[in-house]
Amino acid sequence: MSVPNMLKLPKLRRFLAWFIDFALVLAAASALAVLTFHRISALVTDVPDLATRGGWDILTSRGDVIDASEGFGLSLWHKVVRDVEQAFGLLVVATFLYQWAALALTGCTVGKALLGLKVTPSPPRRAALRAAVTTTADVAVYALACILLVEGEFALSVLVWAVAVVIFFLNALPVLSPSRRSLADRLAGTAVTGLGLSMPGATPPARTF
Repeated sequence: MSVPNMLKLPKLRRFLAWFIDFALVLAAASALAVLTFHRISALVTDVPDLATRGGWDILTSRGDVIDASEGFGLSLWHKVVRDVEQAFGLLVVATFLYQWAALALTGCTVGKALLGLKVTPSPPRRAALRAAVTTTADVAVYALACILLVEGEFALSVLVWAVAVVIFFLNALPVLSPSRRSLADRLAGTAVTGLGLSMPGATPPARTF
């Protein structure tokens, strides 16, 4: 099947649009990971005895860095964990702002624009609600699971990760219904339209996720 013919498939177009947007989120996550690594490295190099230790060793040490200085080790560990948590928090905020600003200003994200899709209607309030649900399903709950893992709450982290998977599919699977509206679209009262996607007399088709 040629690329033009493939792009005539509504579900494939919406999946590709979501994939492009999610790739942008991953790019932001990579940038924040690099920034966080440098912040941890700068913190480590301030302590001569720990200069040879990597950020990952400290992150997973649970404070057992220097036996003779347990209090100092715990303090250092908490600072590293704080840097990691801030990175996850910034990722969630950045994802929400991207989704909200793109929909409120243009009615489409980068992925949707490239695939000829548009969210309607998209006033700021509806765009904010849709962005909040999308961010929660795609990023926020997973970020919370990772934060819990860093904090040492392994069992709770696994539970939250499972909840994240459920929420992701609760948002995505409704797109397979005749209305083609994701949970985010249903809650925000929006739909996704595009060339070849409109259905006269029916609710406009919606985005993939």
